[in-house]
Amino acid sequence: MINKENHNSIFMKNLQRGIDKGIITVTSDDSKITYHCKRDYTTSFKNPEEKVRASYFVELVLDYNYPPKNIDIEVTVPRRTPEDRADIVVYDENGEEYLVVECKKDGITDAEFRQAIEQVFGNANSLRAKFASVVAGITRTAFDVAGFKPSEREKNVISDIPKKYGKTPKYRFIKGSDNDLKIVSREELIRALEKSHDTVWQGGKLAPTTAFDEVSKLLFCKLRDEKTTKKGEAYSFQIGTHESAEEVFKRIDEIYQKAKKEDSEVFKEDIRLDPKVVYNVVEHLQGLAINKIDLDTKGIAFERFMQDFFKGKMGQFFTPREIVRFCVEMLVNPEKRSDLIIDPACGSGGFLLNAMDKIRRYAEENYEGIEAWDYWHRFAMNNLYGVEINDQIARVCKMNMIIHDDGHTNIISTDSLRNFDEITKIHKAFKKENFDILLTNPPFGAVVKSTEKDYLEKYELGKGRKNQKTEILFIERCLDFLKPDGKMAIVLPDGILTNSSLQYVRDFLMEKSQILAIVSLPQFAFTHFGAGVKSSLVFVRKKKPNEKLGNYPIFMAIAEHIGYDATGRKDPINDLDKILEEYRKFEKNPRGYKGV
Repeated sequence: MINKENHNSIFMKNLQRGIDKGIITVTSDDSKITYHCKRDYTTSFKNPEEKVRASYFVELVLDYNYPPKNIDIEVTVPRRTPEDRADIVVYDENGEEYLVVECKKDGITDAEFRQAIEQVFGNANSLRAKFASVVAGITRTAFDVAGFKPSEREKNVISDIPKKYGKTPKYRFIKGSDNDLKIVSREELIRALEKSHDTVWQGGKLAPTTAFDEVSKLLFCKLRDEKTTKKGEAYSFQIGTHESAEEVFKRIDEIYQKAKKEDSEVFKEDIRLDPKVVYNVVEHLQGLAINKIDLDTKGIAFERFMQDFFKGKMGQFFTPREIVRFCVEMLVNPEKRSDLIIDPACGSGGFLLNAMDKIRRYAEENYEGIEAWDYWHRFAMNNLYGVEINDQIARVCKMNMIIHDDGHTNIISTDSLRNFDEITKIHKAFKKENFDILLTNPPFGAVVKSTEKDYLEKYELGKGRKNQKTEILFIERCLDFLKPDGKMAIVLPDGILTNSSLQYVRDFLMEKSQILAIVSLPQFAFTHFGAGVKSSLVFVRKKKPNEKLGNYPIFMAIAEHIGYDATGRKDPINDLDKILEEYRKFEKNPRGYKGV
């Protein structure tokens, strides 16, 4: 019964509560719903708006304590066009119209939401109701209608409708109370983020990436407010009764300015949005308990949200999670909690976050409560390092890590190929031979010219050359970052492994390291991320000084299926799982391994 929805959604929880309390009934095939209120009202349950209405009806009865006998559905509004009906009307104890509600599906645009506000005001004014409310999924706004001119739409906004004919609360969301923030499903979180982005983007007024930046700032404020508000206090990231957009903006900006002082690395500029736009974003996000949503849900939601705006434009900053996960599984040992992990081309942070998630899962399986939390938090704060050349994407990476519960302080924005002394000036940990594990998908195809970059001459693979490809210099730089005996996973174009003119690069790699494994990826591995170069994953261990290896076996594999197809759709087959299994056998006995 009701099997189509995400079971964590507020809608699902409310629906179940309503059914359990007998105030609504849904047919076994989910086709019809009956509201048991002033009169039993049955209607189709196929429409998304009906689901919103059902959910809010349950809240009105169970959370706001309005008696079902005082609530009616689909009420004809006099003095308006015949087809105009109010979605929900709550009557007071004397039978007078008290609250009129307009329900819309989740995810409508700001323009559609404003239209719904006009609709509810027309109905509320005609019915002479005291209050009005527009509910569009988790975005909702309530109004004090009786105390203001019919044309007022701002000063009469209230934080929430009163409970059972009582007083309007100054603020709706109080930490630790029955009115605390709600944990939502992944789909609800994605919709809230998308609505926020659309509000900020303003139909193309800002570039999508700039809009994303501004949403990130507000999201940062939201997360910080959730963490820093004390129990029993009202959250700052919400709209209070009769508050103007300017007052809300001022309060959000105070959170931001304080955070900026404490952590100037995350965001350098001020919030560059009109107070009204900020006010609308607060409407979308204010009721969500984002910090309490489990990390996997939150991570996938934020990743989906990011990719929608950056893929194509900035696809090179994303490595598909199937490839990322495989590399992390190959190299990261969660028992080695002192290992330092780096990605010198970290993009949005995929490799680092997956490594952190692996450590977290290990900690939660092997330790209890605060000990588990401490195990992986310390790792996130002290053991994960990233370099990203694009300042905006570096901020996205930091935001991504904050969303995942931190580790953002060791992400720097600079060119990984610069001289080491210049990099260590920014952050002293980014020095030669300091890291145990390196995971990266370096930029392909760009060329470093000696006339533009003075560092080319300092590379063994750059000496005496007028120019050199970035991916070739990256091989050398990655080995520089690694401690002797450290391991790396790197995505390399197949040309480096096969072109006869690049034999000198292969010789360099063989001289400095032991090649552990090469896994060939299909041509389409990166196409829906904006790159079409045929590539392989190369796994190496950096040799110790004066180490001589002689002949040794190398694990080789071809992955034809990698969990998604050329269009980015899910593929049920993923050869990487089997390859990992085989590599583990190879590791135990390299010379005796027979292959498949």
